[in-house]
Amino acid sequence: MSEEAKTPEEEIPTEEKGGVKLTVLLPLLVFLGIAAFFVWGLVKGDPRRLPSVLIGKPVPEFNLPPLEGATYDGAPVPGLSSADLKKIPGVKLVSFFASWCTGCRAEHPFLMELARRKIIPLVGISYKDPEAKSLAWLNELGNPYSRIGVDRKGRTGIDFGVYGIPESFFVNSEGRIIYKYIGPLDPRSWQKIVVPELEKAKKKYGE
Repeated sequence: MSEEAKTPEEEIPTEEKGGVKLTVLLPLLVFLGIAAFFVWGLVKGDPRRLPSVLIGKPVPEFNLPPLEGATYDGAPVPGLSSADLKKIPGVKLVSFFASWCTGCRAEHPFLMELARRKIIPLVGISYKDPEAKSLAWLNELGNPYSRIGVDRKGRTGIDFGVYGIPESFFVNSEGRIIYKYIGPLDPRSWQKIVVPELEKAKKKYGE
């Protein structure tokens, strides 16, 4: 017999015998590799060093109402807008906070110390927090913010690129974001990380 009948397995092209084609699997493998690298970076790396696309750019336009009932040095605290930030001389700290944020509670004594010693002007944005709870929280712990804006739905936080509070944005006299710190501030992180980074940022973007 010159030719033998081929079995169904023999009729399958060689490149398909191993199952799904490599060309089909390749995009999935690439995606999984990128995802794994990203997750590793978040877990093993320092999330505080994640870059922000807004560094060096003007703060997003916003105009937030005040936190009614909040006081600072015995006077009612006004709301906060992007225009207000330009009126405050030098570099100032814009802090996103909420009563439900455990990291915010951890950093709050240090913010109070910054305000008491007048190290840097502080303004706050109450982020997706019921106003009564934000007010009660500040009444309990003290208010370091000369201005407070209420970001009820988190729209301003989205524009700033906030994805987890506390987050601190440092804005120069021109209204540009020159540095961003993610996580609770404390004396060590301030001296070891924030101050050196701010000095570099001031040289690059100006005060």
